Amino acid sequence: MPVAIDEEGIEEALRKIAEELKPIVSGQTTAFIGLKSRGDSVAERLVTLLAEDDSAELFLGALDVSLYRDDLSRFTNNPSLQGSEIDFPLDDAHVILVDDVLFSGRTVRAALDAITDYGRPKKIELAVLIDRGHRELPIAPNYVGITLETAKEDHVKVFLDTTDNKEGIEVTRAE
Repeated sequence: MPVAIDEEGIEEALRKIAEELKPIVSGQTTAFIGLKSRGDSVAERLVTLLAEDDSAELFLGALDVSLYRDDLSRFTNNPSLQGSEIDFPLDDAHVILVDDVLFSGRTVRAALDAITDYGRPKKIELAVLIDRGHRELPIAPNYVGITLETAKEDHVKVFLDTTDNKEGIEVTRAE
């Protein structure tokens, strides 16, 4: 039986992360970089929630980590490149990487490698809509909207209006 989180649950999780980030971004410049293909939508929504604080200078970018993955050899097809959009300097910046689901940590590791091609940030933190555990690398989020207990074989699928024309999270349990 699949577990479901609705649009209201996603909105509540985003508000939770934004509340934790408010004192961090207040009065300073912060770059939010969403990992494609849904982390960028999550980052955009967080920036919108945080933009109410006029003292914060917020930048928004998107990062495609396809070519930085350590599992490219496992794919039978070439990766689908989506392009990155980072049009602001990252040297000495406070960066918040944003992703929809944190699982093994390999996507975040790829993102850390990719970020260095754009500059050397002063600090990098990680915000995720969902932390489902089962890390393969020593990576932990700084900000989490929802913590889900899953089996490693379970499937977690996030649907967002901007990419899927519907909102929700489905967890399909492994049999």
